[in-house]
Amino acid sequence: MIRLPEQRRLAAGKGLFCILFLILALLAPLAAAADTAASAPVTLLKNRDYATAFLKGIREARSSILLSTYLFKVGDGVDNIPRRVAEELVRARKRGVAVTVILERSADSTDSLNRENHHAADILARGGVKVYFDSPSITSHAKVAVIDGRYVYLGSHNLTQGALAHNNELSVLVDSPEMAAEIRSYLDRL
Repeated sequence: MIRLPEQRRLAAGKGLFCILFLILALLAPLAAAADTAASAPVTLLKNRDYATAFLKGIREARSSILLSTYLFKVGDGVDNIPRRVAEELVRARKRGVAVTVILERSADSTDSLNRENHHAADILARGGVKVYFDSPSITSHAKVAVIDGRYVYLGSHNLTQGALAHNNELSVLVDSPEMAAEIRSYLDRL
């Protein structure tokens, strides 16, 4: 008989498998269309590795950052990783990088998602970052960033302290101008 904690581990494993399957499904058409045998370098970013890699990507950005996330929850604590992400996005904008952030907006005005995303939007906008909200009638659940039209960060990480420091999350960093262009095109239609 399987004990309850083991059942939860199995369910979490199935969830991570589904995320990996989705990522691979997104990569497959690009690989099939490639004229060369070379494949895009992919780095698996487990749990807290994502925050380290994403912050580094923002700091090294030279021309553009396009970010879409469902939840961006900036806390007040000194160790709050989403606050560091917001600060790095503002620094990037101040050094001349075009920074655009797309956030989810719920139709329910009392939803805490709206409060958190508007708080993050205020911080970013004060720093010169372009911030857009999706239509309240459509849920945009994507968690993706494109840096310099080349580097794609895609996966399960919301920009919350829980996701970046505590949860079991799984994302990838893909070095692919082709995928970056396809994702940019998709996000431009939101």
